[in-house]
Amino acid sequence: MGPFSRCEEAIERVERALVRKVLGREQVELLDVLRRECDGKAVVCGRGRVVVPNVYTVEIADDRYAALVRHGDRIGEELTDSLARHGEHKGYEWAGPLTVHIDHAARVPNGRYRVSSSPMTHIRADALTPAG
Repeated sequence: MGPFSRCEEAIERVERALVRKVLGREQVELLDVLRRECDGKAVVCGRGRVVVPNVYTVEIADDRYAALVRHGDRIGEELTDSLARHGEHKGYEWAGPLTVHIDHAARVPNGRYRVSSSPMTHIRADALTPAG
C-alpha cells in the first residue's frame, strides 16, 4: 500500500468520524449504503472510463424521517458531497449532475430505509425537490 492510499484511507476515516459526529450513526450507515449502490451500478465504458448513476433516492421510513430531517436540507447536501468525494476517489464519471434526494415512505423493506439509483442525464439539481 503506497503513501497515497494510506492518505486517502486516513481522509476517509476522518470524514466518516465527522459525519458520524455531526449527523449521527444512521447517516453514516446511509452513506455506506449509497457508496455500495454507486459501486454496484458502475459500468466500465472503456479504458479508464467508469460511469455511475447520478440520481440517488433515499426512501426513509416515516418514523425515522422526522429525526433525519431535523438537520434541515443539509442532510441531502452532506450525503451528496460525501458521495461526490467517493466517486472522485474511485475515478467515476457521473451520468449527469449528482443528486441525492431524501424522501419518506410508509414502508421500506428493512423498516429503516431503501436506496435506489438511476442515470438521468438532463436534469437540474433542484428538479427532484418537492414542490410547496
